[in-house]
This record gives sequence, C-alpha cells and structure tokens, in this order.
Amino acid sequence: MYRSVMGDAFNRLATPVQQFHSFEGLQEFHGEVQVAEPASVLAKLLAIFLGAPLKASQGPIRFELLAAPSTETWTRFFPSKTMRSTLTKSGNRITERLGASRLTFELMEVAGALEMRLEKLHFLGIPCPSWLMPRVTARETGGVHTLNFHIQASVPVIGMVASYTGYLNIPQEASE
Repeated sequence: MYRSVMGDAFNRLATPVQQFHSFEGLQEFHGEVQVAEPASVLAKLLAIFLGAPLKASQGPIRFELLAAPSTETWTRFFPSKTMRSTLTKSGNRITERLGASRLTFELMEVAGALEMRLEKLHFLGIPCPSWLMPRVTARETGGVHTLNFHIQASVPVIGMVASYTGYLNIPQEASE
C-alpha cells in the first residue's frame, strides 16, 4: 500500500522501512518503546478518545500488522495499553482511523526516512479547524534490522496528547 501511494519515493526509503511496509498478511514484530504521559488533563481526555496510552512507560512492545493491498490494521501492544488503528489508501494519501478520529496523511521520503505529514483531521466526524490542527511528528527510520519510530501529537493550548519512540526488530530472513 505504501509503495502504491509513494511511487518512486518509496524506493529511496531505508531498506528496513521498505521491508516493513512491504509485508503482507498477518505479521508480528517485537521491540522496545518509551511512552510519555499526556501533558494535561484535557490531553488525557483526548488520548482516551484516541485509544492512546495514558501512562508513561518503557519496555517491550509487540506490534501486529495485518496488511492487504489497500488497507492495514496496526495493533500496538504497549507496556500499559493496547492501541489499534486502521490505515487505508485514499488516492495518493493514507487515512488512519484511530479511535474517534480520522487522520489523512501525505507520505514523504526525507533523507531515507518516512515522514507522515498530517493534512486533515476529523474528530467525531467533525473537520478540525486549521487553528486547532494538531502538530504531528510521525517519522520512521531504518537501523540494522530495525524500524525506528518517533510519534508525537500535540494540540494547541492542550499540549502533547500522545508520544512514543522506539524500534521494532525486522526479521533477518526478511532483510536478506
């Protein structure tokens, strides 16, 4: 799905990032993650609506990927919370359904990294006004047999709602 959306830019991604986004069917990955607590009471409320972690934690992560040509389900098993989202191909964009939200991203290759840039957000079916649009960092880079990720979402005035960083091991047989 990512190759289809990104075209030739997909080929410039780091090898582990390409590998991760080329798997099909049900796959399971393991790694480590560090999760930050939402920044305020309102940020915690939004995190509940999104299904995002509410407590700071550090430890193992298990990630299930169910990949088909135009849709993927991502289930993240954090140390203190499970978060699931469904991503679908929307023309040359990816739309992610996460809890009560629907986010539309442009996929960009930047120096071998994958950056997902938020373009639109609907929350409870209502379009988000530009002045309230979250600042989202969604970046994946490649390591030695790892997919490294850094995800952070913050909302003006409310503060950081979700933030986690870490890596997933990419099976060596998939990298040869």
